[in-house]
Amino acid sequence: MTNDETTIEQEPAVEPSRSLVIPKLPDDALILLPVRNMVLFPSMLVPVGVGRAKSILAARQAVQHEQPMGVLLQRDASVEEPGGEDLHTVGAVANVMRFVNGREGHHHLVLQGIERFRVTEFLEGYPFLVGRVERIAEHQPEGPEIDARMLALRDKALEALELLPQAPQELAGALTSIKEPGVLADSVAGYLDLGSEERQELLETFDIETRLERVLSLVDYRVEVLKLSQKISERTHETMSERQREALLREQLRSIQEELGESDEKGEEIRELEQRIDEAQMPEEVDKQARKELRRLERMPEGAGEYSMLRTYLDWLLELPWSLERSEDIDIDRARDILDADHYGLEPVKRRILEHLAVRKLNPEGRSPILCFVGPPGVGKTSLGQSIARATGRDFMRASLGGVHDEAEIRGHRRTYLGALPGKIIQSIHKAGSRNPVLMLDEMDKLGGGIQGDPSAALLEVLDPAQNGTFQDNYLGVPFDLTGVFFIATANVPDQIPGPLRDRMEMIEIPGYTQEEKVEIARRYLLDRQREGAGLSAEQLEVTDGAMHRIVAEYTREAGCRQLERELGAVARHFAVRIADGSLQQARVDADDVPEILGAPKFEGEVAMRTSVPGVATGLAWTPVGGDILFIEANRSQGSGRLVLTGQLGDVMKESAQTALSLIKARADQLELDISSLQSDDVHVHVPAGAIPKDGPSAGVAMYSALVSLLTGRCIREDVAMTGEITLRGLVLPVGGIKEKVLAARRAGIHTVLLPARNRKDYEDIPESAREDMTFHWIEHVEEATDIALRAREADPTTATG
Repeated sequence: MTNDETTIEQEPAVEPSRSLVIPKLPDDALILLPVRNMVLFPSMLVPVGVGRAKSILAARQAVQHEQPMGVLLQRDASVEEPGGEDLHTVGAVANVMRFVNGREGHHHLVLQGIERFRVTEFLEGYPFLVGRVERIAEHQPEGPEIDARMLALRDKALEALELLPQAPQELAGALTSIKEPGVLADSVAGYLDLGSEERQELLETFDIETRLERVLSLVDYRVEVLKLSQKISERTHETMSERQREALLREQLRSIQEELGESDEKGEEIRELEQRIDEAQMPEEVDKQARKELRRLERMPEGAGEYSMLRTYLDWLLELPWSLERSEDIDIDRARDILDADHYGLEPVKRRILEHLAVRKLNPEGRSPILCFVGPPGVGKTSLGQSIARATGRDFMRASLGGVHDEAEIRGHRRTYLGALPGKIIQSIHKAGSRNPVLMLDEMDKLGGGIQGDPSAALLEVLDPAQNGTFQDNYLGVPFDLTGVFFIATANVPDQIPGPLRDRMEMIEIPGYTQEEKVEIARRYLLDRQREGAGLSAEQLEVTDGAMHRIVAEYTREAGCRQLERELGAVARHFAVRIADGSLQQARVDADDVPEILGAPKFEGEVAMRTSVPGVATGLAWTPVGGDILFIEANRSQGSGRLVLTGQLGDVMKESAQTALSLIKARADQLELDISSLQSDDVHVHVPAGAIPKDGPSAGVAMYSALVSLLTGRCIREDVAMTGEITLRGLVLPVGGIKEKVLAARRAGIHTVLLPARNRKDYEDIPESAREDMTFHWIEHVEEATDIALRAREADPTTATG
């Protein structure tokens, strides 16, 4: 690279992939900056915003090499990529005093004018505008006529400043101190309220005497306008109501603007906003706030930074449905039909929803509780909310709370912050277009918290019927009535919802589906949806009940139906390819065809294989996505009497294993065990799926049974699973998630379940189909579990290795 070339990094908007090599500028050339609606005069210091890629690149080059720039006015402000023919040829040479990087590609320059120049030739080969220029030096004339014109111009300019209500005092002092006639004319022209073409005409007036006369004429005209405006104000200053006074002043302003030939776009905007306020039917407090902000907006210049923020705030106030409600038409029979058509099973949940709707119909003004649907993913929590909206004729909106960790996401940001917006509650109501939608707060148990505040605390007011009638969003700053909103929450794990928030809601548990229910759901809803998604008709693709049962049993093991729907989608796409290429007209899928389409089964009956040796027991576990089976494996080896625990076990689960081993040692005589061998051998307890953390006390019975099986050499029956917490006295304590655990055992092909006797109250929650084909043993002591689960002795306990 030669010394006549410079390499700089381009802006991403130009070409982010490489750097530019910029030739050195000739001595009589300048980097040119095209501007819209702004003329820079010599000796002026003004800020300029740049957003075009070429302009940003030109500014960076000038700053990097400390070069001046030539500022030229565009002839047509709408041209985005101006060339030489689109620019005036006379401009001002300027030094870049400061370069400020802005957001989203918009940057700001502070330019100081130096002298006039004229472009003689636009040069090619640069990534921005460059031109050869002729600098126009000014020779300040002297004499009594020049002094007289300067004195008259200075007096008129000072008079204009006195008539302006908010003119800076420093400007008057600056004008008084100027001694050069050209500088005085340029300074007055720079601060005078002129159009860009008038300013350009003055910039192109090189003769200083002519320029003084032209500026003096313009200043004299502005002074007369200001005096006339002052007289109008004095004549119309009478006692009248605020609204009449505002209307009269606007009419006078419109008349003055018509006389001056100026547009009244801002006036039209203010009148439109005032009309919308009149029609919005807002509460008195909100109406008063809106009119106060409208008066501020009217006094504010359009170029002020706060103008757009205030206009956006008024738009939010006016677009909210302060009084618009959807008429609620609750027909219980129709609601029952909608729920039955949209959801199979879930009878307790449907019954509670119908009770809720019946109370709403009989007592519309009552404060109904907030419903919270709790259950594993894919069981239909969100679609239940949509069904409720259909049944009541309301709008449905969903606000996801998963991962929200900022209180402002709920209550809104204050308007002082850049990019402030209302919170999720107000935004959802705004999108719904009515003040009484069905609003679903999804994933309530996944709320976060941090230095920005606790969003769950902000929800306390939202979900309290006694308080949410005056909910105040930080952005709006005025209360909004939320009593008409039908709130529904969803969660996977209720224990992860903060206690005060959980106390404000009624928990409705939605359990996982049985195999029969999944098959029925697939037949009624999922298959049709996947066929439609693949572009197939019912005649082109038929899936038999046998195939459905096999897909559910061997390819899915979940509480909900999402994986089942994905597998049905794979079946539909498999045949869509063959039907699309013409090799097949229609297809019928039977049970034997499933492995060919979906591959080898993903789940199989591994219980019999794992429990075929002593030391292995089948436990039952609860997870946020439903129940699951859990294998407890035990082994012994020569050592020093240690207990080794592996499998990512939590503290509580480790304590269960220690309790089980202590209980066995205490009952060694009853179990016919050699206590000396326990003191000399190491016992290793492992729970497979070691990468998954596990904790909780409910595996106590399974750990005790696995250790007894290991030490006695008796295998545990492969069709038995168990759950329950144990104590050092051998008692079996109750545990949670009985329904989910039983359904998991049934999915795994287990038909005998050992449950704590104190969990007998949960028997009614178990689906009837599971109760009919499964055997339940309610145990109070661990000895009952081993009596039922262990087979007859098959080997000497001293030789058992597990």
